[in-house]
Order: sequence, then structure tokens, then C-alpha cells
Amino acid sequence: MMEVTGTVNSILANKGSAVWSIAPDATVFEAIQLMAEKNVGALPVVQNDQLVGIISERDYTRKVILQGKSSKETPVRDIMTQRLVTADPDDRVSECMQRVTENRVRHLPVLEGNKLIGILSIGDLLAWLIAAQRNAIDNLERYVTGDFPSGY
Repeated sequence: MMEVTGTVNSILANKGSAVWSIAPDATVFEAIQLMAEKNVGALPVVQNDQLVGIISERDYTRKVILQGKSSKETPVRDIMTQRLVTADPDDRVSECMQRVTENRVRHLPVLEGNKLIGILSIGDLLAWLIAAQRNAIDNLERYVTGDFPSGY
């Protein structure tokens, strides 16, 4: 049974923990190509197995397109977000929703110690909450109608 108070680990177990990343010296064009190929809105920026930033479509539009820079000449390090907002595998989903809301970010790299083990989007968090709430409502309806499994 899915709980509204699930953890990041719960989401990663359902979603999978595949993470695509990019190096800080790659070009913004290469980052955008990888995002399009993998159908993701952001990429962790990793150097020497350490998370050093994140680059998103928002970074691209605001720091390249609007400033008239060339995506084929601009390195990722020049536009990546360095002030990282991250999650721990044991963080509760509700804590992560609060974190993305308060920090106005759409992606949370998930770190176990210093190791990048996944990334959550605000969409992942919302999908989990909606499914958990739907499950809770279904259980309440079954309880009210007397169709709830015994033993609870």
C-alpha cells in the first residue's frame, strides 16, 4: 500500500534510478541534445564523480537564448545552477514538495552521502502524491461501504 508519507526511496523504486549527467566542460548544445534524447528537463553536472551543479531548460532559455550567447560555444559551467537543492533517499515526499516550493526549483538531485543516486522532478513528486491520495480515498470508500479487508 502506498502512503502519502512515502520517501524518496519509494519513488526511486517505482521510477528507477537511471540518471543522465553532463560534464561542466561540455557545451550547452550537448546538454540540450542529451536532455532532448532522454526526454528530461534537467541534467546533473558531474565532475570527478562529484555533483557540482545542475543545468535545466530554464537555465538555457534565460542564460543563453535571452543573452544572445551561442549554445555551441558556451560551456555548461558558465550557465549551470551551482546553488544546489538536493534530497536524501530517506526524505519524505512531503518534505521534498516543501523544498521545491520554497526554493522554486523543479528538480532535486538525490544524494546518498556524496554519491548521486537519482533525480526527482516536481512531476515525480506530484504523481506520487496524487497516486497516494487516490489510494487513501479508495481505502476510505471501501471502509465506509464495508468492503475493506479484515485485519485492519
